[in-house]
Amino acid sequence: MPDHAPIPHEKLLQDAGCSAKVIAHCRAVTECALEYAKGNPAVNFSLVETGAMLHDIGRGSTHGIDHAQAGADLLRRMGFSEEIARIVECHTGAGLTADECTLLGLSPRDCIPTTIEEKIVCHADNLIAGHRRTTIEESLESASHLPKKARERMYRLALEVEMLCGRL
Repeated sequence: MPDHAPIPHEKLLQDAGCSAKVIAHCRAVTECALEYAKGNPAVNFSLVETGAMLHDIGRGSTHGIDHAQAGADLLRRMGFSEEIARIVECHTGAGLTADECTLLGLSPRDCIPTTIEEKIVCHADNLIAGHRRTTIEESLESASHLPKKARERMYRLALEVEMLCGRL
């Protein structure tokens, strides 16, 4: 399904098997991400909106750390752009290197966010616990399952996005 299809993103999440809690989380992440997107005129607002809303679509089939890769693969099969698939694939923590993916039992892919849109969605996801806003410090505390380097990247990503979007 192309990015411009009239089917609402929430329906896609429902059809993929996502729970009401996951959909509420995606809505909250989208709201947060769009706040950041408004702070930088170079950001593709539509990519941020779609990527943020669909970032957890993989949770319809798994709640493990593999949900990001599963969601990206699903969106690719559905015909979504690689830009959207990469936002979904790179949203865990502050992304994972191919080596970190291998150590976690995932496909060995480079899942580090590189575009501003990928970084904004990733950061916004780190600031939403369930459907409530949290701090980067609280997020880091709850990310103990991620490798230390990944948690350090989360902090650096937070600083970068805050700066790029005029928050610092």
